Amino acid sequence: MKSIKELYRIGTGPSSSHTMGPRYAAQQFAARNPGASSYRVTLYGSLAATGKGHMTDRAIIDTLSPTAPVEIVWQPQIFLPFHPNGMLFEALDSEGNVTSNWTVFSVGGGQLAEEGEPLTASDDVYHMNTLSYWEYVEECEGPEIWDYLAKVWDTMCKSVERGLDREGVLPGPLHLPRRAATYYVRASGYKSNLQSRGLVISYALAVSEENASGGEIVTAPTCGSCGVVPAVLYHLKKSRDFSEARIYRALATAGLIGNIVKHNASIAGAEVGCQGEVGVACAMAAAAANQLFGGSPAQIEYAAEMGLEHHLGMTCDPVCGLVQIPCIERNAYAAARALDANLYSAFTDGGHRVSFDRVVEVMKQTGHDLPSIYKETGEGGLARDYEITE
Repeated sequence: MKSIKELYRIGTGPSSSHTMGPRYAAQQFAARNPGASSYRVTLYGSLAATGKGHMTDRAIIDTLSPTAPVEIVWQPQIFLPFHPNGMLFEALDSEGNVTSNWTVFSVGGGQLAEEGEPLTASDDVYHMNTLSYWEYVEECEGPEIWDYLAKVWDTMCKSVERGLDREGVLPGPLHLPRRAATYYVRASGYKSNLQSRGLVISYALAVSEENASGGEIVTAPTCGSCGVVPAVLYHLKKSRDFSEARIYRALATAGLIGNIVKHNASIAGAEVGCQGEVGVACAMAAAAANQLFGGSPAQIEYAAEMGLEHHLGMTCDPVCGLVQIPCIERNAYAAARALDANLYSAFTDGGHRVSFDRVVEVMKQTGHDLPSIYKETGEGGLARDYEITE
């Protein structure tokens, strides 16, 4: 497996596959073709179907237009064989002749791939061992991973705090009001049990609303599911006063769980549905929480297994192609579910019938079995019959 630095990516939303990935691709193509007179970028499949809502065109245009004019071509009905999120970049000369072209795929979590080959220069760093999860991360990544996770944690905390402070309406035709600040104020007035749930919900809303407005967040494992892990860890840090070092270890454990799914299945909504985004985020947060409360490796694995198992089959059907409905609420609900998975596992000795590895296999197969209309194309489920009018 690759470094968890490739799972936890710091950047701006609203979508890791539809915004971050295309922006990175545009940056690379512009660097290769600085003398182009114009660019033409064709978006295929899921990337084209919900690209306007996810601001795919803006990410590409903003990156390429300082160099030369850009034309975006939308092909939502054409799915390239390798992955639903295909892009064809073309550089043109002054007479309109194509001088360079590049087909690339945004495969989830901000990662790019050419057909059959991930575009990453990093080596596999994880190998089998018998250490605890966070110790395994340190052994494979090196002690410098803690500095990186400190930066990740700082970004996560700031996204929570910015989101709690902001009010108003999210961008886009849904005119969806921000709710994090209201939930936070209301939760503060409840007694401890309800207050705990209300606060973790408000933190998840805060980060997800920041993402929906294009703010800086951390993919965990994606932009669309970026609110779950920070909400759970921020809540536990505030309520239980865990040290920063213990939070970093929890982040390492969560990153290892997410990395396993990314390596053995997928975290791309366009490939496996929202189970690969919010479901994996819930598994990561459940494992992180169990790590913080002193869970054994078996209990941590059980918490992660439950977090993913009970999201199996979840579709990716964003209304109007925006990372707002149902995405924002799903982050809040998954954060609460992660705490439940941690509690359930803590009552056991960690023994259970279905392993985390088995659930990952099932998730992958379930995602492949889902019809394409339920995988980020905006054609089925909750997204059906909604159209962007702006």
